[in-house]
Amino acid sequence: MIEKSYTIIDEAGIHARPSTALVSAITPFKSDVKIEYKEKQVNLKSIMGVMSLAIPKGASVKVIATGDDESQVIESIDVVMKKEGLAK
Repeated sequence: MIEKSYTIIDEAGIHARPSTALVSAITPFKSDVKIEYKEKQVNLKSIMGVMSLAIPKGASVKVIATGDDESQVIESIDVVMKKEGLAK
């Protein structure tokens, strides 16, 4: 299991477009991937789950990947977070 924390810097937080980018980036992986905000975890492969967290700017979120390709999952999340201007 690998956990990584991010601080959201996008003015709109994690809204529909970045949620879609995150989900699309990790869907091909076999690992179980969760995103946690305010002690609530949802499947990061579910756009509706991610949107249900209503993650605002300034929020601290944690991504938890468990599985054979967990390292690649975190690398992929890092790329999307940077590309979408979501986190620092």
